Amino acid sequence: MHAYREVSHAPRRLSGSRSKTIDLLLYILLMAAGLALVLLGAERLGYHWQWYRIPRYLVTHDGTRAIPGPLLNGLIVTFQITAISLVAANIIGLLTALFRVSGSLAARAVSRAYLEFFRNTPLLTQLLFIYFVLAPMFELSAFASAVLGLSLFEGAYISEIIRSGIVSIHKGQWEASSSLGLNTRQTYVHVILPQALRRVLPPLTSQAISLIKDSSLVSVIAIYDLTMRASVIVSETFLTFEIWFTVAAIYLTIAAVLSAGAHALEVRLKGKFA
Repeated sequence: MHAYREVSHAPRRLSGSRSKTIDLLLYILLMAAGLALVLLGAERLGYHWQWYRIPRYLVTHDGTRAIPGPLLNGLIVTFQITAISLVAANIIGLLTALFRVSGSLAARAVSRAYLEFFRNTPLLTQLLFIYFVLAPMFELSAFASAVLGLSLFEGAYISEIIRSGIVSIHKGQWEASSSLGLNTRQTYVHVILPQALRRVLPPLTSQAISLIKDSSLVSVIAIYDLTMRASVIVSETFLTFEIWFTVAAIYLTIAAVLSAGAHALEVRLKGKFA
């Protein structure tokens, strides 16, 4: 009798460099197709492109030094609001997550009510309520109102991300910490949260990017951020496509840089806590 071996007809995987090259080519083709569609649409609308007018809204020169234009000034405000809101939202999210997993019924009830309200109502409505109702009562500025609204809104989502990371830690970690004589605070600080952080870093990064994009809504309460500056320029110059494409490119660049930084941090934490 002859022994027959089963021949596998599974396709071979492409080599790493070849696969990356094909992915890059496909990406370039996709971007070129999208750009072609935009240009075709603008041509049919009879739109006259004036990209040469855009640089003055980014940077101007007085002969000796560069001066930020209106778009960069708006971007600075966006960075300020986003940075403060991101720190506050993470603090709120962490505290709310700890309340959710605590043994206190009152803490769980308060945190649950906070989550249900801020996750199930639009951010725009919350910003308007804070600015027109709470701000006059507590003498809050428009900037403080924007930070408060974004922090509370994003903090609700961040709390669920952190809570999922905490509950994903195996109960053996708690038992080992207890056997070492660590109290609850020490267990969270030295054992649970470092491991949970590594697990929830990707969704936290996505939420930070979402915060950057959501910050564009603060223009409705008279904050001259990047979006508000762009709206003013469009209303004065009618450079609709050029301005909004520039703003979109700025937001895309910020998101890409943030994603790259988070990936580097994730790799570092993976090596540290492996």
